[in-house]
Amino acid sequence: MTETLGLRERKKRQTRQLISDVASGLFMQRGFDDVTVAEVAEAAGVSTKTVFNYFPRKEDLFLDRYPEAVELVTRAVRERAEGESPLVALRLLFLRMLREGHPLGGIAPGYEVFWQVILDSPALRARTRELVEEFESVLAGLLAEAAGSDPADPAPRLAAALVVAAYRAVYIASIDRIRAGDPMQDVIADRVTLLDRALQAVERAVAAF
Repeated sequence: MTETLGLRERKKRQTRQLISDVASGLFMQRGFDDVTVAEVAEAAGVSTKTVFNYFPRKEDLFLDRYPEAVELVTRAVRERAEGESPLVALRLLFLRMLREGHPLGGIAPGYEVFWQVILDSPALRARTRELVEEFESVLAGLLAEAAGSDPADPAPRLAAALVVAAYRAVYIASIDRIRAGDPMQDVIADRVTLLDRALQAVERAVAAF
């Protein structure tokens, strides 16, 4: 039974990845708003219903890694080393992802096309803002859980907002530099330094608060 469930789960993940990959390819070729879910389904060889079973919103076909981001930060906070603060664990996670070229690190060759698809679509821009807000809320919950604090305590919410703001500021600055033609490796190297400094500043600010 366990092996059967494992096989089913693998097949589900493979189908989800196939649909997302096909959708991303179409969106990057033609633009997000000019591709329908029905066209994605046909190209992936599945039904439209199947697409919506995996992705309730069209925007999530392109922004499909959000669940993975939540999983990564959740594990980083809950499985952090003894004596390590949640904010330090998050900083180490973000820096490691960037150094290793993880897709969620946000900076890699070819990402210019990905960013342009988002910039060209009001729907994707709106969904991106929603996901950032959702992520901040998830992060606040994790920090409150780690501290054992009252849900009404503003400290975890402040800490989560500062982490997201610091990350976003450095990320946008990196995108602007790459779009302006700066060498990718220079941007990545500088981003590691800036992100480390920004998140350490957040740690100090939260400790003072």
